[in-house]
Amino acid sequence: MAFTNSSLFASHLTLHRSKISDSEFAPQPHVCPFEVPKPLQFPPTIHAHTFSRKLSVVCASSNGVNAVGSKSRKSDQDADYVPMPVVLIDQDSDSDATIVQLSFGDRLGALIDTINALKDLGLDVVKGTVATEGPVKQTKFHITRLDTGRKVEDPDMLERIRLTIINNLLKYHPESSQLLAMGEAFGIQAPEKKLDVDIATHIHVKQDGPKRSLLYIETADRPGLLVEIIKIMADINIDVESAEIDTEGLVAKDKFHVSYRGAALNSSLSQVLVNCLRYYIRRPETDIDSY
Repeated sequence: MAFTNSSLFASHLTLHRSKISDSEFAPQPHVCPFEVPKPLQFPPTIHAHTFSRKLSVVCASSNGVNAVGSKSRKSDQDADYVPMPVVLIDQDSDSDATIVQLSFGDRLGALIDTINALKDLGLDVVKGTVATEGPVKQTKFHITRLDTGRKVEDPDMLERIRLTIINNLLKYHPESSQLLAMGEAFGIQAPEKKLDVDIATHIHVKQDGPKRSLLYIETADRPGLLVEIIKIMADINIDVESAEIDTEGLVAKDKFHVSYRGAALNSSLSQVLVNCLRYYIRRPETDIDSY
C-alpha cells in the first residue's frame, strides 16, 4: 500500500531525538566520529571496518587466518544454509542522521549498489561502518537528505528506504527471497510458509515516563506497512516522537515513542490505539485510495 500524499502526516509526525532507555532496545555498536576515524577496539574474534566519504578505512583484526580456515571447513549442509536478512531503521540514536543497519549473514559486500540506490532517492550516505562478529556482518549507514542535510522524517521516504534495500537484497542475493515477504512477488523463490497475520501480530503499549509511551508492534511484513501504521496513529491524533523500524525476514518489529497532547497515553487511549492498529493490520489488504 502506498500513500502519495505525504503532507497528510506532516502535522502529526515529528521524529525528534529521544533517548530510548528501555531495555528492549538492543545497544548500538560504537561508531567512531566521522571527522576523525580511529581504530575500533574489538575482541580477537571480531573484525571491523569504518568508511566515510573520504574512503578512509580502519581495520582491527588478530585472527583473520583462523577465520578463513574455519570457512574452508564448512560442511555441505552449511552451504545450503540461508541466513536471516535483517533491515533496521533507527530514528533515535543520532539527532542529525537516520541510521540504517542491514545484515545477511556474512554475504554482504561493499554495498556500492545499495549506496547508489539511496542516492537516487535524494539521500546522502554521510558515514558507514561494517562490523563482523562471528558469522554475521553488520553494515550501518548514516543517512541524510541531500536537499537539507538533515535526517529523514517523512514516513513515505522511510518506507522507500526500507523497500529499496530489500529490493537490492533480492537482486544481488536472490537466495534471500525465501526469507522475505517481498520474495513472493519479486524473488526467485517464494517463502515456503506464509505467516498467519492473526497469529503473528502482537501489539503492546506501556508507559515510558510521564510524557510518552512506548508502542511495540510485531506482525507479518508487507510493503507499505510503516506508512499505514503512521496514518492510523495520525487519524487518532497520536504523535510519534521517535521510531525504530526492524524487518527480520518475514516479520516486522517496530517500536515507536508516542504521546497525546504532550503526555503519555492513558489506559483508555492505549487500548483504542491497540484496537485500531490490530483491526487495520489484520484486515484483508485493500486499496485505501478506493474509498
